[in-house]
Amino acid sequence: MLKFFIYLILPAFLLFSKVEEAKTDTKKTNSESHSKSECLQLYEDMNLKGVINYTAFKYAYAGYNKINTKNKDIMTLIDFSQPSTEERFFVLDMQHKKLLYSTYVAHGKNSGENYATFFSNKPGSNKSSPGFYITENTYQGRNGYSLILDGLEKNINDKAKQRSIVIHGADYCNVSLIESGRLGRSFGCPALPRDVTQPIIDTIKDGTILYIYTDNKCYLNKSKFTTSAKY
Repeated sequence: MLKFFIYLILPAFLLFSKVEEAKTDTKKTNSESHSKSECLQLYEDMNLKGVINYTAFKYAYAGYNKINTKNKDIMTLIDFSQPSTEERFFVLDMQHKKLLYSTYVAHGKNSGENYATFFSNKPGSNKSSPGFYITENTYQGRNGYSLILDGLEKNINDKAKQRSIVIHGADYCNVSLIESGRLGRSFGCPALPRDVTQPIIDTIKDGTILYIYTDNKCYLNKSKFTTSAKY
């Protein structure tokens, strides 16, 4: 009798399990589709196609959604998958869905020539560090008006303050140098053309998110902030 009961109930139980599993998969798919459509919709609403690489934007947006900071209105994206001869520093107004600034930015002199392909978190490496940062206060230093950056990713960029990795203006980031084949390079800082340094720093200072993107798979697989961008 017991065996007969088990044979009778087991198929129904297996059918129920499959139905519940299908429901779970559907919810997961719907959730992922929602995230994808939200990111794509924002990208389109901000008219970024042809201006900003979507892959870089989606990784930046994934971290933006995960990181708690006091100023979520502004997000800065630096796309180091692009050459220094292209504008690759972007300031985005997330609240009003606008691109505020698009300009050139230098990378570390030991990160590469026209492209930044080598990265480090080590003091004295003269290399750029990818990943997410929070902007802090400004100061007047040897490079003029500068902005302190706090690296959020352990063993990736968390030694930014120790290395004095800041945003500042530099003569070697002048557009006229592009004719030589690349911009000048820094000691690891994301250096900007002097004519836009102050307005950009004043826009992104005091607790906004800054993301330095690289298509380096080692970094992307290591970062805890980019895992939800795999769509």
